[in-house]
Amino acid sequence: MADYFVHETAVVDEGCSIGAGVKIWHFSHIMPNCSIGEKCNIGQNVVVSPDVVLGKNVKVQNNVSIYTGVVCEDDVFLGPSMVFTNVINPRSAVNRRGEYAKTLVKQGASIGANATIICGNQIGSYALIGAGAVVTKDVPNFALLVGNPAKQIGWVSEFGHRLNFNEAGKAVCPESQQEYQLINTIVTRIK
Repeated sequence: MADYFVHETAVVDEGCSIGAGVKIWHFSHIMPNCSIGEKCNIGQNVVVSPDVVLGKNVKVQNNVSIYTGVVCEDDVFLGPSMVFTNVINPRSAVNRRGEYAKTLVKQGASIGANATIICGNQIGSYALIGAGAVVTKDVPNFALLVGNPAKQIGWVSEFGHRLNFNEAGKAVCPESQQEYQLINTIVTRIK
């Protein structure tokens, strides 16, 4: 007996690796050779294409398609109806399956509802992509991006709070009290 839950309307193809505690909800389709880590939650009407990798505790909200070439590390949040692309120049009459670009979403990153991630880019650890943003380039760790095309408007903590750096380049998360440092456009957690 499986140690994960699959709703009766969902389809899980053969050859998938699915971790303990995973929940796959209504009308979702998990395609061959996917790897889904422990405690992931796959919402309603989600498609996970072949060879996709989801780390542990990834939360996929309703109506998300995760295309071949996408890798999400642990603790990633994918908001409702957000979009990944997998080809830069799609054409119906041209088969580009061998040209799928890789997209990496690093640990703890969150992508808001209806955001679009153009393939071939990396979303940094704990980055926060605002609802409706269109990401066209790599995103630094802890960056806060909004808009179309997405522009960085600040930095966030691991808990998702905006960081306000002082003149010495230090900031404290108001929820966790974790301390961060900003040096030459690179944020690191120092405590």
